[in-house]
Amino acid sequence: MNFPSELKYSKDHEWIKVTGNEAVIGITEFAQSELGDIVFVDINTVGQSVKQFEIFGSVEAVKTVSDLFLPVSGKILEVNSELNSKPELVNNAPYEGGWIVKIALENQADLEKLMSAAEYQKLVGQ
Repeated sequence: MNFPSELKYSKDHEWIKVTGNEAVIGITEFAQSELGDIVFVDINTVGQSVKQFEIFGSVEAVKTVSDLFLPVSGKILEVNSELNSKPELVNNAPYEGGWIVKIALENQADLEKLMSAAEYQKLVGQ
């Protein structure tokens, strides 16, 4: 299982990659493997500010729906439009083409509440 070291992770299984004051967010390889085949990604928070660890959308798998929690406070700038026609990208490329949203960071200090790759790997027992 892949745990890219340049990312930060939340206990809710989201990852974040920060570049300046913007960030890309998705779910981890572990999370997508637990959910199974993703069939729909529902994000209705574009343009909204969402607080750290609050729900910003959901992913629907064949047998379940799971809420998505924003790992840092931020304004949702963009949803990965590829997921409309290819939600399976979340399964096939969770850290590349399967990213879910881009945000504008509101508080860099929020990153301190997240885990490193090694800490997340320990959390999920890998």
